[in-house]
Parts: sequence; C-alpha cells; structure tokens
Amino acid sequence: MPLPIEDYAIIADTHTCALVGRNGSIDWLCVPRFDSGAIFAALLGTADNGHWTIAPRDTVTTRRRYRDETLVLETEFETPTGVARVIDFMPPRTDSPSVIRIVEGVRGEVHFGMELRLRFDYGQVVPWVYREGDALVAVAGPDAAWLRTPIELFGGNLTTKADFAVRAGERVPFVLTWRPSHQPPPEPLDPAHELGVTEGYWRGWVSACTYEGEWRDAVVRSLLTLKALTYAPTGGIVAAATTSLPEKLGGVRNWDYRFCWLRDATITLQSLLFSGFQSEAIAWRKWLLRAIAGNPTELQIMYGVAGERRLDEHLAGWLTGYDGNPVRIGNAAAEQFQLDVYGEVMDALHQGRRAGLKADDPSWGLQVKLMEFVEEHWQDPDEGIWEVRGGSKHFTHSKLMAWVAADRAVKAIEEFGLDGPRERWTALRDAIRADILEKGYDPARKTFTQYYGSEELDAAMLMVPLVGFLPATDERVRGTVEAIEKHLMADGFVQRYTQHPGTEVDGLPPGEGAFLACTFWLADNYALMGRHEEARETFQRLLALRNDVGLLSEEYDTEAGRLVGNFPQAFSHVPLIDTARTLSSALAPTEARAAG
Repeated sequence: MPLPIEDYAIIADTHTCALVGRNGSIDWLCVPRFDSGAIFAALLGTADNGHWTIAPRDTVTTRRRYRDETLVLETEFETPTGVARVIDFMPPRTDSPSVIRIVEGVRGEVHFGMELRLRFDYGQVVPWVYREGDALVAVAGPDAAWLRTPIELFGGNLTTKADFAVRAGERVPFVLTWRPSHQPPPEPLDPAHELGVTEGYWRGWVSACTYEGEWRDAVVRSLLTLKALTYAPTGGIVAAATTSLPEKLGGVRNWDYRFCWLRDATITLQSLLFSGFQSEAIAWRKWLLRAIAGNPTELQIMYGVAGERRLDEHLAGWLTGYDGNPVRIGNAAAEQFQLDVYGEVMDALHQGRRAGLKADDPSWGLQVKLMEFVEEHWQDPDEGIWEVRGGSKHFTHSKLMAWVAADRAVKAIEEFGLDGPRERWTALRDAIRADILEKGYDPARKTFTQYYGSEELDAAMLMVPLVGFLPATDERVRGTVEAIEKHLMADGFVQRYTQHPGTEVDGLPPGEGAFLACTFWLADNYALMGRHEEARETFQRLLALRNDVGLLSEEYDTEAGRLVGNFPQAFSHVPLIDTARTLSSALAPTEARAAG
C-alpha cells in the first residue's frame, strides 16, 4: 500500500517533480513533464507499477528535512548499528531529467538495500534492461533510462537490486537519467558537483523573497513549492504534482491536477508579485496571455503546461488507485463553461499592471474581447468554481467574478488610461452587483447562497470582501461568515459547500475533506473584520496541518486526521502566502499599539 499522503516530500527540476516517501521510496515521477507518463507509479498502484527504494535493511527511526531554503531532501535513518542519510534532489533541468540519490554515512555502519523497478507509461510497460558501458539501461518504446552507480547491481523478479553498506564519512551515489530512446546516452553527471549546483540554484532563487514577517519559514517553503510546480519553459504552474489522490478515502472524487488553471492566475500572480518574484510573475502572465489567445468563446478554464487545450480524460484501469480510488489521466472539466475565470483573468492582468508589469496593447485588446463575451454571457448558468458535474446553475460566486471582470475593466480605463467603453462597463458592473444582491443573498438568513434561489451555502462566498465587492465589516459579509461557521465548519476547518443527501449539486456522492484554501479565506475575513485572535488561531491551525517538511495537499480529512487530495497543492500554498501577508499587515498596527 502507498504511504499516507503526508509521508511524501517532493524534489523538482522546474519541468517535473518526484514524490519521495519517508521510507526511502520514490513512488511517483512523470518524465519529461508533469503531465507525461509516469515511470514510477506505485503511488497509484503497487510496487509492481514502478518505484525506486533505497533504505536500510534493519528496523529504523526516520527523520527528514529540506536543506535550508532548498529542495534538497535529506532523510536520516537510524538503525541499531549506525546512522546514515539519503540525499535526494533533481538538478535544475538543462538537458534531460535526472534524479540523484546520495547515501551518506553519519555514524557507525548501516546496511542498505536498493530496488529499482522502472515501469513506463504509468506503470504498465516493463522495459528491456541491459548494460552499456558503466550504465544500466532500460528501454521500451519512446522511453529510456540510464542508471549509473559504483555499486554492483544484480537483477531479480524484473527488478534491479543492490546490497551495500556505508560507514561514517562514506558516500555512495546513484544517478538515474531519462531520455527519449532514440537519442544518444546522456553524459555522466558528477553527483557532488550537481548537489552544490542544485543547492545554489534554490537558495539563489528564494533570496528574492521580500516577506520578512512572523511566518517567513512557512512562506519561503510555500514559494519553493510553487517554483517546484512551475514548468520553466513556458512559465505555467500546475495545480499539483499528482493525479487521482482522493478527496475522500475510498471515494470517487479523484481528478488529474497536473495542468494549469486560469483561476490560479489571480492568486498566484499576486503572491509572486507581492513576495518579490517579478520575473516569475512576468513568465506566468505571458503563459496566461498565450493560453487564452483566440476566440473568447473558446476560452478554457485550464490548459496544459505549454497551453495545450486537449486534456481528454480517461481511466487508467490497470492501476488499483490510491486506497482503491479510480485513476484518471486528463481532466474533462477543461470542457466546462465556468464564468468566474473571466473575472480571474481580468483581475490577474489588472494586478499585474498595478505592480508595474508591462501593459502592452495586444493584452488589452484581448481583454476587450473577453469583456464583450462577459457582457453577452454573464447571465448564463455555468459549472462554477468547483467544476460541478451535476448540471449548470447560476452560481453566486460566478456572478461575483463577472462583477470583478467589469470592475477591473473600468479601473483599467480610470487608472491606466486604456481605451474602452467606460460608461457601458460601469453600467454592466452596477447591473451585476444589483443582480447578486437581489438573487444571491438571502436576507432572512443573512447570508450569500451557493446559487440563485437556493438555500445552500458555499465557502467561495468568503471571496466577497477579498475581491472588493463589499467591505468585511458589512453585515452581509458578517452574516455569511456566521453561516459558514455554523454549517460548513468541521473541527475548525471549512468545507467547500453544503453536502448531504438530496443536495448533490456536483453530481457526486456527498463527503470530502475540509478544503484548505477556504479555511485560509476565512482567516483573511477574520483579519479584515478585526477578529485578529481568531485569524491567528485559524492560521496556526492550518500551519499545523503541514507535514514534517512543510507541504500541504488540497484537503484535510478531519475524521481520519490525514491530508487528502492531490499533493502538493498550489491552491493551498498560494493562500498560505497571502494569509501570512494579510495577517502580518493586520496584526502589525495592533501589536505596535500594544507595545507602545
């Protein structure tokens, strides 16, 4: 069985990443891109679907950490005979993806076993393995991998194995490199040199961080995680490194998140800009403009890392799934109509202008076309932010983001002198606002509702003050927060929306974990309302959910006490950064007054 989700860490090369278990096993790696086929897929199946384990033969105590402000992972194993560590990393991509593992003796002598089981195409293709010079080569179809190590290797049960021991001060390296099978062998790498290069790369990158508040360590780790989820050639950022990790253990809420969502653009762009990473924000903005170029009627809610539009979804039936869940490759939600993404795109580009990013004419011309689409379609039903598969509705959050689109369009004219129909868009903004307050707000219950005419609640409406629709002190915002506290809270965490039999708005059986982004939004609302102690407590509760190396998945199962959903999740780490900044700003005046 795969490990609990929180027992994994990631290493990355800015093109893809690998999940490394606490037990020394790499159980997930897609090459050469995040959305390519996996060569290790034990995470979603069994060991027969591919893994690479380096671990002591004896019973161990395990500790692990990232080297300071890097993605170099150290896992330390203590056995009855000694202590040794495995150093795992991926050098920043120059040519081919490589995983380097260095076993280092710390004290005494530790006996290790190594098992490499390569299985191409998500665990279903067994390669032909042979020796070529100093390397062991595995080939099947378009895939080939080279393993280089000074240790003697032997085969058994379609697995490459090794037995070895390390003493204090000794190092034993392993280098695994993937290349297309038609290309010549990769050049050998010097593991020690690549280790220094990789450490320097990550520390150099994160040195641009401008946040110096109380939660700097958590913010830096989240920024490194976002960078790890970035596809450097295009600037696209995937939602998560994995597919089909369950939002409910044993359930069917399992999706492929190795793609780039437009809605992530707003919060990601803001987080990068406000944290000092303008070059990454520029790259992300360029990716966004390329991806959405074309007819606004053909705008998708997500794209591939290079802007691909076809993300056809199918089941990988040969994989047993994590905890027996179905494994999906591709995501059919790419074909949905989600009105809110137009607002998120407009907001992302507006925030970029405010931060000083170049506002070129082509981007504004594209936005004008997007606004023409919003004008014609804002009254249409859609599938909403949660990508429901139970039918279109007039989701209140979708209308809210249509308002954001109109608001940012008007402000682009007022603040930056761009050319557009100011009066018409101002009237549109006013009309959407009136529509929301009339149809999306329940005055009897004093709360915004999930969709027009419903009694259901939706934590997405915590965005009302965050996007500037109403101030956090407005009674309608306060009422919405109170309703969410009463009906959508579980053990201090927020669930996305009402789920019980008879309200299957998403077309799926009820039940999932608490949604971490929504809980961060609640902390933001508390801070903006002046409920500073509750804001801090909520934020600290969220920080406590991070695993031992600072990573978060999408959701948290309050009953099982486990992280659930795809991992690590950008849509959890971005609001962590934003909430840290919001709380640092909100609490600073209070603490200054207390000190004075």
